[in-house]
Amino acid sequence: MSTAIETDELIDERIDEGNSHAIILYNDDENTFDYVIDSLVDICKHEPLQAEQVAWIVHTKGKCDVKHGAFEKLHPLCKGLQSRGLSAVIEQ
Repeated sequence: MSTAIETDELIDERIDEGNSHAIILYNDDENTFDYVIDSLVDICKHEPLQAEQVAWIVHTKGKCDVKHGAFEKLHPLCKGLQSRGLSAVIEQ
């Protein structure tokens, strides 16, 4: 059973998610798995296992959301991925 405070926090999180953006990483034929994994660890601060899972999702599904948040926080991360030659965009 959740308390009123927990419920309010869940509602706040859902509202934030509705207004948040996401970095979407697209598959390409240029970059190796290790390069993508290293880039996600360095730029997005993913754990190595998380970065590996993202790399496999991108490889098999063609794209994967790698980070969520406010545009202002995601923009430099997306630019960092792009500067490494990765195909990344920010979507709402």
